[in-house]
Parts: sequence; structure tokens; C-alpha cells
Amino acid sequence: MNKKIRILIAKPGLDGHDRGAKVIASAFRDAGFEVIYAGLRQTPEMIVNAAIQEDVNAIGLSILSGAHMTLFPRVAKLMRDKGIDDMLLTGGGIISPDDMAELENQGVGKLFGPGTPTQEAVDYVRHWVETNKKN
Repeated sequence: MNKKIRILIAKPGLDGHDRGAKVIASAFRDAGFEVIYAGLRQTPEMIVNAAIQEDVNAIGLSILSGAHMTLFPRVAKLMRDKGIDDMLLTGGGIISPDDMAELENQGVGKLFGPGTPTQEAVDYVRHWVETNKKN
């Protein structure tokens, strides 16, 4: 892919722990992605609007608060409502394997837990975007 892949990294909800999001944002940047870091305490509406404004290929959410079963579906619904559901929604955090499977069944991309090598997430997003690119 000639054009840089653009990814929005965001921390939805009230979770104030952003170290993991910053680490993953740096990993994507080091891998040649164009990274837009939305920062802390983003609402699902703010995230989807930023994704549209920034014309990203993917949204990555970092959720450590336990609200993943609310926040991922809400972002996914807003993406459908705004007509950007052909964009990858992925992320990670403290998410049980059962919840990961349920969210993936709802159309959320692969999710990553603590200790996952950053290269695994980078490779997944790169492959997904290159396989699903619009043209």
C-alpha cells in the first residue's frame, strides 16, 4: 500500500490510564502508520466524528475500565449510522476471552489483551486494511 495507513487511537469513557494507548500509538507510528491520538475521556460520538474528520482507515480503542461491552458496540453503532462501518474497529485492554469473542461476533475486529506484542496488533491492522481497502 503506497499511502500511509491512518489509525485513530482513543481512550473512551472515564478511564484515565493512557500508558498502553500511548505505547500502541508509538508502535504504530514506528511501523510507518499515520497515528491520530485522540487522548483521554473521549465519548463514542467524539471518536466517530474524529475518525470521519481525519479520514482514518481504522479506529483503535483502549479500554481498561471494564466498559468494553458498552463502548465497543456504541462506537460500532455510530459507525454504521454515519456510514463508516467499512472501517476497522479494533482495540484492546482488560477484556475476557468470552467478551472478545462476543464483540467479534458483533463485528468488532480482533481485540488484544495485556502482554500482546505490539507487532501483532500492527500486523493485524496492516493486513486488514490492505485486504479490505476501498478502490
